Amino acid sequence: MKPAFALGLSSLCAALLFGQEFKLGSKVGDFAIQDVRGNSVQFSSLQGDVTVITFIATKCPISNDYNGRMTALYNDYAPKGAKFVFINSNNTEPASEVEQHTKKNGFPFQVYKDDNNVVADRFAAQVTPESFVLDKGGVIRYHGAIDDSQNLARVQVQRLRKALDSILAGQPVETAQTKAFGCTIKRVKKAS
Repeated sequence: MKPAFALGLSSLCAALLFGQEFKLGSKVGDFAIQDVRGNSVQFSSLQGDVTVITFIATKCPISNDYNGRMTALYNDYAPKGAKFVFINSNNTEPASEVEQHTKKNGFPFQVYKDDNNVVADRFAAQVTPESFVLDKGGVIRYHGAIDDSQNLARVQVQRLRKALDSILAGQPVETAQTKAFGCTIKRVKKAS
């Protein structure tokens, strides 16, 4: 007999997977997110030939260790035509905190707020940071980690960069799915 915790965890995982709409190899439909001022923005207006969606946090030390790397990715790939959509889905981090975090870290990109973690649920995003890369047709071609180590000095494989290079070159992504690692997304409790 499984302990109650294990049953609860497996039920949670099953519920998250059951609700997942956007999977590796599937086309991402349009959805709405909010800017930090509360204005609704359609994802379709943010898409490009290559679009990177990354779930991030303000309080997660792992996500924060990637702040400089996310800025470098944006600076290196935005001029090549990649569009970036950074999303905060944590219910414990209000839009005002997301805005302050963006300014404090000097991000050259906007961070959007996913109230009630609706978008995170559609992608079944679990941690921060966690990335999804879409091709010109809006199909997810990569899902996973930015690289292989929280410690920048120990990074051996730049996973997101490799995926972006492949997609921009019109090539298949060699390793299309990797395990993202970080802090769990703090979701709202849903009514049963």
